[in-house]
Amino acid sequence: MTYRFQEGKKEWKDLLGGKGANLCEMTKLDLPVPSGFIVSTDACRDYLAQESKKLSPKLIEEIILQIKHLEALSAKSFGIGDNPLLVSVRSGAKFSMPGMMDTILNLGLNDQTVHALSAITGNVDFAFQCYCRLIQMFADVVYGVSAENFGVTPTGTKSEKEWQQTVQNYQKIYAANTGQSFPQNTMEQLIIAVEAVFTSWNNQRAKVYRRLHNISDALGTAVTIQQMVFGNYSADSATGVMFTRNPATGEKGVYGEFLLQAQGEDIVAGIRTPEPIRKLAGTMPYVYDELLKIATQLENHYQDMQDVEFTIEAGKLYMLQTRNGKRTPQAAVTIAYNLMKEGIISTETMINRIDEEMIEKLLHPTFTKEARQKKAIVQGLPASPGASVGQVAFTAESAKEMAMQGRPVILVRNETSPEDIEGMSVSEAIVTSRGGMTSHAAVVARGMGICCVVGCEALQVDESQGVAYFAEGQLKTGDVISVDGSSGRVYRGKLPLNEATTSAVLEKVLKICDSQSTLAVYGNAETPRDIKESVKKGAKGIGLARTEHMFFKANRLKMMRQLILADNPDKVNEALSYMKEEQKADFCQMYQILGELPCTIRLLDPPLHEFLPQEKKELREIAQDLAINSQEVLTKAQSLAEINPMLGLRG
Repeated sequence: MTYRFQEGKKEWKDLLGGKGANLCEMTKLDLPVPSGFIVSTDACRDYLAQESKKLSPKLIEEIILQIKHLEALSAKSFGIGDNPLLVSVRSGAKFSMPGMMDTILNLGLNDQTVHALSAITGNVDFAFQCYCRLIQMFADVVYGVSAENFGVTPTGTKSEKEWQQTVQNYQKIYAANTGQSFPQNTMEQLIIAVEAVFTSWNNQRAKVYRRLHNISDALGTAVTIQQMVFGNYSADSATGVMFTRNPATGEKGVYGEFLLQAQGEDIVAGIRTPEPIRKLAGTMPYVYDELLKIATQLENHYQDMQDVEFTIEAGKLYMLQTRNGKRTPQAAVTIAYNLMKEGIISTETMINRIDEEMIEKLLHPTFTKEARQKKAIVQGLPASPGASVGQVAFTAESAKEMAMQGRPVILVRNETSPEDIEGMSVSEAIVTSRGGMTSHAAVVARGMGICCVVGCEALQVDESQGVAYFAEGQLKTGDVISVDGSSGRVYRGKLPLNEATTSAVLEKVLKICDSQSTLAVYGNAETPRDIKESVKKGAKGIGLARTEHMFFKANRLKMMRQLILADNPDKVNEALSYMKEEQKADFCQMYQILGELPCTIRLLDPPLHEFLPQEKKELREIAQDLAINSQEVLTKAQSLAEINPMLGLRG
């Protein structure tokens, strides 16, 4: 039921989850990975199947043995002694579900070990801040007590006495909201934490995410238990997220962000705006160089763009996660093509990595050049490309309500959280006032192909009052804004859009696909405009041009109705003569557009009642327009009506 990092491998994602399997793989690659072990998805499924929802005695015994092994490796002790072992407890399903399940950091601290950590590090502020974070996260994950109940996580310099008072206040808030004292037995902490992470597999946001991404509910999550390393330890400590290529555009080169003196959850939560990864080259050049080497090694090993999480503790780099990075459709096409050109993957692999949904989402609209000249009300970071127009909603609930009413929605938040997933999924775009390119909003929006702008620091959002303030005004619920996810600009009002165009890289990819394919795609169109668009999009001809659809323009429809309802040869001939000339003109354009490409034309053979309205009032209006007796029109329409055209006149 449990596996050490040295025992697993990347192919075991079903058993160890994506996070755990890749930690095992990085350990085998001899990368700097803190030691740990994984509680398997088998254990999760067993736990969820039990009515008692308790870990089995056998599994608890295994976990205790694994902790003893960690103590031996680290020369630290769990819950006692002068050199305490602290661990993180993280979820990790087979498929990446960013932010959907739960994590607890700094587990292993209690009223005694916090003093030991303070003494051995010589850093009172660091030790007690870690303890406060643990109490806060434990309450959130295990009991669903919002972090807001605790206020802002304390920082700065305090005396040990002041910190003890702060911890006591945290423990009082914990007890008041949970009805329990914060557990001092660290093994009890660990068992409860594992159970809570297993339970989080079935929380609402995780269920919604799985439904949106077609992930089975039966898979379960693994739990990774890993020795803590601390990005908040000292001035030369940091935490960061890095992609081996740009996840928005696909451009080659490392791309990401880091925060000095912070823990991993800070950068994802968007609480502080992080620094771009390139600045690490000036802050810690030796760490940056090592990170670049590891990035190249991981990308070559996995043969795909990687999304890595890392921590720097006192100037030493540690790798905490790697996975195939989520990316926009534009980036997916560019990355697959470039990896093929670089010889890392085959042509066949490149084609298999680009699916029809990516191609469809690539056809995002953009704002017209003239529209973009308008002054933006705020500007943030372009987290996910595209251009969208919609009405402002400040909560996920109001976004859902507006979407159900058929109104286009743009979700505006300080920052999004996993609980917002349903509101995010129905939004045309997402705008946040805080957070960076690897914040929750940015990662989820890119995965969904939703336009997104984050880190609009000039936008002050008051979600409770349903209003957002910017330098020259304010936005209220229902106000229309336009969001440019490619430039990071947000505009007031509705800007005009251009239709999407295919990129040069996509054109090259599609040509390669054509050279490999045994199947040709034809268009289904009958107007010159639609045929031109079909050819532009790569159709190899027109598989069906339906002539009945050529008569739905107002003047043509009138003459078609005259033909159907005619009571003498002159009116028949007049209608036929008119339609003949109209069709000849259309066919000439169709042939000119298609050139040598084939076109299959289906001659006019529709159920005739389809050209006539159903309502008596509209039939009388037609009679008046054609100067025909209205009763005759009603009688003729009734005689032409067919329930099943294949068994009527047409059949």
